[in-house]
Amino acid sequence: MGHQQACRAAVDGKLPVSKIHRTSKLFPSARRLTFGAAFAAATFAVSPSHAQSGPFAGMAGTWSGGGSVTLDDGSRERIRCRATYRVGGVNMAMSLTCASDAYKFNLQANVVAQGSSISGNWTEASRGISGSLQGRGGGGNFQVAANAAGFNANLSMRTSGNRQSVSISADSGFRSASISLSR
Repeated sequence: MGHQQACRAAVDGKLPVSKIHRTSKLFPSARRLTFGAAFAAATFAVSPSHAQSGPFAGMAGTWSGGGSVTLDDGSRERIRCRATYRVGGVNMAMSLTCASDAYKFNLQANVVAQGSSISGNWTEASRGISGSLQGRGGGGNFQVAANAAGFNANLSMRTSGNRQSVSISADSGFRSASISLSR
């Protein structure tokens, strides 16, 4: 139907008008706003070639999997996890959410690498605690210490291709977590 209207308009000497063209005539700023939104989205997206060149190479994207968590009382539970990494050169924002039937944690972190040194901050939303991160690594392998008032944990990450392992050991809240992720 749209094709027939376009053909009739061409025969009558009129150019077909698209909805976008009509909108941009009525609202000139709408076109700029649409372009601006697209540009902003592209700016924050990480191209695979850019993500491959920094210290967090190969980590960008969404990962999922499972593992187990050992709680303070010694009980062990299976957990399901989802991680998202937003990588931009020497910066990385991380979100790791894991849950079992009775336990959940939501870890957010922002880190920056300077050579093989890594530093940043973290927040665990479900418990309302936050602190600093310090560690070393590169090429997808990292060892980091997370500290906050009354809480210390060590985090180890190893990424190889589409597989990632995360190991966390803590002095309170839970004893450890062992997680395997893939994308």
